[in-house]
Amino acid sequence: MSADDFFAGHIPRTRSYRRLIAGLFFAGVATFAQLYSLQAVLPQVAVDLEVPASTAALTVSAATLGIAVAVIPWSLVADRIGRIPAMAIGIIAATAFGLAAPLSTEIAVLLVLRLGEGLALGAVPAVALAYLSEEVHARHVAAAAGSYTAGTTVGGLTGRLVAGPIGEAFDWRIGVWSVTLLCTAAAVLFLWLVPRARRFVPGRMRADAGPGKLARLIRALRSPRLLALYAQGFLLMGAFVAVYNYLGFHLIAPPFLLPVWLVTLLFLAYLAGTVSSPWAGSLAVRHGRRIVLLGAIGLFVVGAALMYVPSPIVILIGLVVFTGGFFGAHAIASSWAPVLADADSRAQAPSLYYFAYYAGSSLFGWALGVVFGSAGWGWFLGAVIFMGVVAAVIAAVALHPTRSPHRR
Repeated sequence: MSADDFFAGHIPRTRSYRRLIAGLFFAGVATFAQLYSLQAVLPQVAVDLEVPASTAALTVSAATLGIAVAVIPWSLVADRIGRIPAMAIGIIAATAFGLAAPLSTEIAVLLVLRLGEGLALGAVPAVALAYLSEEVHARHVAAAAGSYTAGTTVGGLTGRLVAGPIGEAFDWRIGVWSVTLLCTAAAVLFLWLVPRARRFVPGRMRADAGPGKLARLIRALRSPRLLALYAQGFLLMGAFVAVYNYLGFHLIAPPFLLPVWLVTLLFLAYLAGTVSSPWAGSLAVRHGRRIVLLGAIGLFVVGAALMYVPSPIVILIGLVVFTGGFFGAHAIASSWAPVLADADSRAQAPSLYYFAYYAGSSLFGWALGVVFGSAGWGWFLGAVIFMGVVAAVIAAVALHPTRSPHRR
């Protein structure tokens, strides 16, 4: 028997654990900086391509739709060829689409390329948490997942902060290209740092591959607790993306009339997620995932309510609270999915979570824009708060504690 047969998982304060967390951190940067770079330049895209705000926002929804469609197929690919090779292929392909997308002169072409970019980027969220849950000691999975989620927040923030100012100073295309080049460097760091898998054998190398693909998906859909986690991603992510899609349009219009460069700086609120994600993971280890999830959703709702106040300062405070609450909830829900799943569906459970997560982003990122455009900011925020309340009710009812300290 090899040493890997006795390997219980990486633990904190070891070199391999630090490399794993750093590698997945850069994978998050490479993925989410590309994914959301266009969100910072949506007003410029709307003007340049002569389309309304809700249509410009489809450039974000197209990419997130691509991820939603791709996460389950990528999880099956990863079962076959391995977690790290699947993520590497996805990031490389996404970079190619990212370089081509800004060449578009028509909205239809841009949407197709963004869809392709999302299909490729789906490899990382589909696989990263399954890889992490297998390679990190069970006691430390929640905290490690929080660190990974922090990397996704840094990626999302970086993409917006780089694309926004550069896009305003030169052209939105230059801004998006700059982000893609940054993502290329992050992808190289990911491939260099991430340790090889020690607790997973690709299907092509196993004599007994276990249940079939459809059976593994069905197993991940039978659990009411897993379905409740999928609902968290669908509702909370849909509301979250919509706020970031349309807040810029709200603030550059009367009565605020803020300049675009200043509105772009509001994306610094993403740093609240960088802090809240690992913090929520650490709190979950001590107090249980359910109570931390409900507390994070509470912050999400309070933050959205603060954004009713017609003051840029109060809106910023609300955005920080809203963002911290969202990423705290996401860190808990996303890391809980592979833990609740059985061994044969451990890759499929987080993939289904991310399918719901990005399906919500695609649907509500556009649909709430229709509410914003036709009914105004107040009704828009009302819809966001309602979605948060529904998510909290589902979590409170369905996610009952269990005796296992790792599954509660």
